[in-house]
Amino acid sequence: MRRSHFIIAFLATLNGFVAGVFARDIDTVRVHEIQEVTVTADRIRREIIPVQRLEGKLLERLSSHSVADALRYFSGVQLKDYGGIGGLKTVNIRSMGSQHAGVFYDGVEIGNAQNGVVDLGRYSLDNMEAVSLYNGQKSSIFQPAKDFASASSIYLTTRVPRFAEGKNDHIKITFKTGSFDLIDPSLLWEHRISPNIQSSLNAVYTNSSGKYKFRYKVNNPRDARGGYDTTAVRKNGDIEIFRIEYALFGKISGGEWKTRLYYYDSERGYPGAVVKEEPGRMKHEDRQKDRNFFSQSSLKKRISENCFTQLTGKYAYDYIYYESDTLIQKLRNKYTIHDVYLSSANMFGILPFWSVNVSADYRWNGMDSNIPMFNYPQRHTGWVVAATSFHWPRLNVQASLLGTFVHESAKEEIGVRRDWKRYTPTILASWQPWPEQRFFLRAFYKDIFRMPTFSEIYLAYMGSLSSYLKPEYARQFNMGVVYSGNIGKNFDIDGQVDVYYNRVRDKILARPGGVNFRWTMKNVGLVKIRGVDVALGASSRIWKDLKLSGKVNYSYQKAQDYTPVEVLSDTISYKGQISYIPRHSGSALFGAGYKTWDLSYSFIYTGKRYTESSNIPENKVLEWYTHDLAISKSFRWDKLQFKATVEVNNLLNQAYDVVKNYPMPGTNFKFIFHLIF
Repeated sequence: MRRSHFIIAFLATLNGFVAGVFARDIDTVRVHEIQEVTVTADRIRREIIPVQRLEGKLLERLSSHSVADALRYFSGVQLKDYGGIGGLKTVNIRSMGSQHAGVFYDGVEIGNAQNGVVDLGRYSLDNMEAVSLYNGQKSSIFQPAKDFASASSIYLTTRVPRFAEGKNDHIKITFKTGSFDLIDPSLLWEHRISPNIQSSLNAVYTNSSGKYKFRYKVNNPRDARGGYDTTAVRKNGDIEIFRIEYALFGKISGGEWKTRLYYYDSERGYPGAVVKEEPGRMKHEDRQKDRNFFSQSSLKKRISENCFTQLTGKYAYDYIYYESDTLIQKLRNKYTIHDVYLSSANMFGILPFWSVNVSADYRWNGMDSNIPMFNYPQRHTGWVVAATSFHWPRLNVQASLLGTFVHESAKEEIGVRRDWKRYTPTILASWQPWPEQRFFLRAFYKDIFRMPTFSEIYLAYMGSLSSYLKPEYARQFNMGVVYSGNIGKNFDIDGQVDVYYNRVRDKILARPGGVNFRWTMKNVGLVKIRGVDVALGASSRIWKDLKLSGKVNYSYQKAQDYTPVEVLSDTISYKGQISYIPRHSGSALFGAGYKTWDLSYSFIYTGKRYTESSNIPENKVLEWYTHDLAISKSFRWDKLQFKATVEVNNLLNQAYDVVKNYPMPGTNFKFIFHLIF
């Protein structure tokens, strides 16, 4: 990847140039005002909406190195992992589908107009401050209109530079190695350009063969060939990744600004499903190359005592090369996607207890491909939201009305023109029954939808030009309780329990057409989801140097397919649990710290699932669980800080599939070394 050397040199030069331009003192008295805005939003966010968060030491202790891995520890989340280091990783929240989950990087959505799914394996935890999951929406009305437009939201908050007294630089070098021939160095360089301007440079390189052994067992009672039980090596899971980010953080009078450049370059194999006609033979070993770039900037400013504004802009370019040898044809497909996004959010304080926000956003998406007779779609989307918040000492109420306006066009000779206009409301409330107790009752209702993706409408061999798809509509109802308190001086506890009901109608399904490999996309599905999410946490300082912490999550989901029988053409699928949704799932995290030593243990459990809504034995996927263990030691030498970590993942060497026929690794090791100065 020679281009990566050029990019590193360019960003290092840019950092020096910015340092030279801004290396002068700027009035530092202006910091206090924007802090007031941040604290207010955070207080409201904690009280109203169901939110789960991993941050600080807890996030650092996880045996996780991508955002996808960290999300496994949230209740109500199903992660699809297609095996190994390079396998695609997508997330499904409360059984709504991956396209209903919005992913926001420092407050700006990561879009994917092609298929609506974000590969969370692309985002490292090396420079991550916090990973947060909101059901419904982030309960701060001062946000862009697009933030109101998802059924659930994942917020990835990167680290803001911090410096020791008298220092202008903070450098962290990390090196990871271990199983799968892993080589994974990274660099984080934070620099204070001036009292009010800071920069951050983060570069990561990952290389792995992705090879691991797995057990493959087949029972075949139907004919004379019989079954077999064999051990094989997972191949075509190799990956090479280079990722680099450069960010600037600034403070101005009454506000702050930030800007970020991001570049990602990867080549990987997608190991195919382990479907064998005989031991040792595998099919569908695909490969993919990605190049992704985006630049985003935002500005927050206090205009007057009761008026705040936030401006946001982003441009993203995605290039995908996908190679697959099927039984019918060889695919060598290229896709390029352009994304332009602009936003203006404005909040007004009407009365001390009453605030109003008006936001307007615009997004343009365009897609090209080398597929014959491709349609070259373009989509213009506008969002306008009016939101209000009432805050009394023990009662918070928020309401919003979101207007979404979409105009879509494709190639002129095809003449496709589509327009959508929808209005969707949301209301949230939180009540504290007893002022002396940190106990809250909360509830929300949200009406939302998701647009059909370019893949569902236009891809040549999977789309139908005559299928005028409608958006998927979802209604969400949630009721819950939150409590936090202390037992004695050194024992803190917190917990939340939420009961919810989601109803998704006009679900987009692929139905066979008149020609093989020509499918028609139709709005025919109906899914009803009932569930319970439980999250409990505790922390304690037993002695001066001994700290203990724990976090337990549990989720129950009954997600049933109510698609009419005449559409399904069978009665087996009706009211069946939808694909890959377990009834029971959970996780546990425990950590202990003593002086310079840290020990962490994590456990993940996923109950039995089915690959289809037809809940028959042939479609059953067995339950699985894993145990992970990590121990680390920190030490100093002169002005240098060191930290060494040893991880053992899948401690009991369990053989399991997250997705059927995509076996996951057995016991594997990772060695991590940090140098900080």
